[in-house]
Amino acid sequence: MKRIFSLLALILALATSPSVARAADGDVGKLEVAHEMIAAWKAADWRKVADLFAEDGVLRSMMIEPVVGRPAIYDRISALGKGAPDGVILDVAHMGLIDGLVFIERVDRFVYNGHPGSTPVVGVLDIRNGKVQEWREYYDRASLLREMGVGEAPEKK
Repeated sequence: MKRIFSLLALILALATSPSVARAADGDVGKLEVAHEMIAAWKAADWRKVADLFAEDGVLRSMMIEPVVGRPAIYDRISALGKGAPDGVILDVAHMGLIDGLVFIERVDRFVYNGHPGSTPVVGVLDIRNGKVQEWREYYDRASLLREMGVGEAPEKK
């Protein structure tokens, strides 16, 4: 019986140690968060997308003003999501970590208000404590809007 209590005490000590907290900030933990984010977009789970951000997280699409804070991120994502009720497939070509940041090269595929489209994107995620602190998105905004069916078509020459 003494052995069982000793074993339980050891398990409890390990479970509450700082190394477990650091696991979320390790490479594997950061990639797990990125994969959860990819799955949430595909499932059109806009609440999950927002919840993967830190309370004061930032979504920064480089062509427009950043969206700051989980509630604002949810409002933005869910509003866009109304046009893509079947979700957005983040078709990942490459994903990896550089200097603690997750880089994702991908093509986003979607049907927005009945209009199928796709656009190439590079996303850089700063993930700490198991949450996205900042997500920077690099893409051509004019092309994205055209693909969504809401932008102007390019002039023909």
